[in-house]
Amino acid sequence: MEALKMENITKIYPNGFVANKGITFSVQQGEIHALVGENGAGKTTLMKVLFGMEQPQEGAIYVNEKKVKISSPLEAIELGVGMVHQHFMLLPSMTVAQNVTLGMEPRKNGLVDTQKAVQITQEMSDKYRFGLDATARVGDLSVGLMQKVEILKALIRGAKVLILDEPTAVLTPQETRELFEQLKLLRTEGHSVIFISHKLEEVMELCDNVTVLRHGYCNGTHPISELDAAGISRLMVGRDVVLKIEKEDPKPGKPILEVRNLTRTNAEGKKTLNDVSFTIHEGEVLGIAGVEGNGQSDLSDSISGMVSYDSGTVKLNGKDLKGMKIVDIRSAGMSVIPEDRMTVGCVNDLSVQDNAIADRFDKKENMNGIFLDKKKAKSITDALIKEFEISCDSQDEAIRFLSGGNIQKVVVAREFTSGANFVVANQPTRGVDVGTAEMIRKYLVRQTREKGIGSLLISADLNEILEVSDRLLVMRQGRIVAAFPKANVVDVDELGEYMLGIRTMTAQEMEGVL
Repeated sequence: MEALKMENITKIYPNGFVANKGITFSVQQGEIHALVGENGAGKTTLMKVLFGMEQPQEGAIYVNEKKVKISSPLEAIELGVGMVHQHFMLLPSMTVAQNVTLGMEPRKNGLVDTQKAVQITQEMSDKYRFGLDATARVGDLSVGLMQKVEILKALIRGAKVLILDEPTAVLTPQETRELFEQLKLLRTEGHSVIFISHKLEEVMELCDNVTVLRHGYCNGTHPISELDAAGISRLMVGRDVVLKIEKEDPKPGKPILEVRNLTRTNAEGKKTLNDVSFTIHEGEVLGIAGVEGNGQSDLSDSISGMVSYDSGTVKLNGKDLKGMKIVDIRSAGMSVIPEDRMTVGCVNDLSVQDNAIADRFDKKENMNGIFLDKKKAKSITDALIKEFEISCDSQDEAIRFLSGGNIQKVVVAREFTSGANFVVANQPTRGVDVGTAEMIRKYLVRQTREKGIGSLLISADLNEILEVSDRLLVMRQGRIVAAFPKANVVDVDELGEYMLGIRTMTAQEMEGVL
C-alpha cells in the first residue's frame, strides 16, 4: 500500500525560479526511501510542499491513497506526516518529556500532568529502544540522543511517514549504527521513512529505494539493489564523481600556525578549550574530528579572531594574533571558510559579486581612485563563477536566492583565492552535494600541495576527515584526546571510540604528532 504519493508537483517561486517541475514521488508503507540530488535539485522544496510549508502551483498529494490538501505543518502532522529537521528544534533547558509533549501536554485538574508526560514519553522511548531518560535535561544529552528526541516528538504525534533531513550529519559511526537499527525497527512496525542524505554509502546500507532529483526534475526511482554509490552519483550530477581523493604524501615545510596551551571559558562558565596545543606546517592538512560541541567551533573561532580566549598563544607566520582585529589577522595570511555560511560566511541581501570580493574591494589594485573599479570587480567575479562552477542568474543577484551549495561555492571561491597561506576550513562541505563536495575537497588538497599553504580541516564527515587530512587530531570536552601521524590509516570505528571517550591516548602516545 502507498503510504504517500506526490503527483506532478510543480513549484515556481515569485522570482521565476523553477524549484520542482512535474515531480512524481511515492513511498510504500514500511519502506525506507532515499531522496537524493545536488544542492538546488529541489529536495528541500519538495519536502516543504509535503510538510505544508510551501504551496505548489500544480500537482496533488495522496496520504494512504486519499487525496489531501496540506496547507500547514499542523495539517501535515494531523495526517501522520512528521519532519525531523537537520537543525534540532529543542529547548535545552527543558526535560526530554517536556520537549516531546510540548503543545500536547497531558492535563489533570486543569494543570499539566508532569508524571503522565514522563510516562508517555518513557513508554514510547522503550518501545522503539531509543534508550532515553524522559526526565533528563535535553541540554545534557549527546547529539545522538537529541536526534532521537526529535524523532520521538514526531512519533508521539502519530507520524506514520517520517521525513529525516541529513539525520547523520553530526553523528559518530556508533551513533549512526544505533539510529539505523531504530529506523529499521520503525520500518518493521509499518512506518515509512524519507531519508535525505548526501552520504551515499549510508543510502546504500539503509534504504530500499532511491529517488534522484536533478535540476528540479525527477531523474527516476530505482531499487537500491540495482545501483552502487557511483551509479547514484552519476544520476545526480550527470557525470562520474570521484569518491576517493588521490593525493601525494605531504612534504611539510616550516611551521605556519602554532597553537600553544590554548584555553577558553564561554559565557556560561564552561571550559570549552582546555590546554590545546598543535602546529600546522606548509604543505599539510591537519584534520580535527570530534562529536559536535566538543570545542571544535571554539577552536576555529579563537584562531580566526571571532572570539577571545583566556590564555595561551596563537601564532600565524610568527605573529602573535592575540588581540588583533579580524582584518589584521586576514592580512597576516589567514582565510576562513566558516561553519555557518549564512550568518558568518556571507551577507544575505548583498549580491554574488559583493560577497565574492568582500575581502578585496578595498585593495589598491581593485580601486579606481577612491572607488571600486566596477569593471575589475566584474572580471574577478566572472572568473570565480567560471572556475568554481557557481550557478546563478547573474553576479548582481542577491546571494540568498542561490542554493545552499552555490552559496558555499561563493564563500569557498573567495577564501581559496584570497592569497592567504593558511586556511581554516570548518565543515566546508556540510549540506552540499557529492559533486560540490568533490570539488571543494580536491581544491583544498591542491592548494595545500601546489601552493604550500597550511590547512586546518574541521569536519563532522569522518570519510572526509580521513580522505583529505594528512595528520589527524580528535577533540573531546575541549581537549585533544588522540593524535594520528597519518589519517588515511585510521579505522573509522576506532576513531568513533576516541570521539565518544571509550578510548583515549596518553600525552606520551601523542608526543611528536602535535
